[in-house]
Amino acid sequence: MKSALAFLGITYATSWILWTLASLVPPGTPLRTALFLPGTFTPALVALWLTYRAAGKPGVRALVDRVFMWRVEARWYLFAFLYLAAIKLAAAIAHRFATGTWPAISEQIPWILFLVGALTSTPFQAGEEIGWRGYALPRLAERIGLGGAALLLGVIWAAWHLPLFVIPATDLTGQSFPFYLISVMPISVAIAWVYAKTKGSLLLVMLMHAAVNNTPHWGPNASLAQWLSALLLWLGAGYFLWRMPKLERAPEDSA
Repeated sequence: MKSALAFLGITYATSWILWTLASLVPPGTPLRTALFLPGTFTPALVALWLTYRAAGKPGVRALVDRVFMWRVEARWYLFAFLYLAAIKLAAAIAHRFATGTWPAISEQIPWILFLVGALTSTPFQAGEEIGWRGYALPRLAERIGLGGAALLLGVIWAAWHLPLFVIPATDLTGQSFPFYLISVMPISVAIAWVYAKTKGSLLLVMLMHAAVNNTPHWGPNASLAQWLSALLLWLGAGYFLWRMPKLERAPEDSA
């Protein structure tokens, strides 16, 4: 547990300092990007550093190897890629039945762009997922079980983004953090389900993270669709928590 607390403390402090410095730089400038990106990749960098301190190069290698765990059943690729899209489609259909209209989305994009965006951004999710699911999740699960760890990590993961809600010109600027939190927590549970079912594959976790980020967002006047989506996410999370396999111990690279 001490390693998990050290990871969280260093990750929060480093990311928030870098993002605060970035907020002082005009949007669109190279310096702002140079400060933002290391903050985004901090979870992975801290996890690798702590793993190296505890287990040396073999530990780091074992952690990184899980990024390349691609030999899993095809259904988990489909689940990781389409879960949130299916949730939003179901919410849109429910919205149609309830109001007679389809909910607005933030922008109309061809489905092929969703596919390309999710696939091309998957490698970049290693910057977060080596830390969140590769390092923190198994260590929290040792203490409180995988289901509890998934919920707690959902809160931690959402709260890590807090500065981005007030820093100008980010994807989260001005949005509702409480609603973001209640949406992220069940997504964290779904990702933990994929993690467990694929025996710790970070590649599948990264794919799901990328698919979540690239699924079209609801428009500003689609509040009912947003709540319907959150409700469906929690229904899914309830099922996963009920069936969640217990993670008896962290992977071999644990400290």
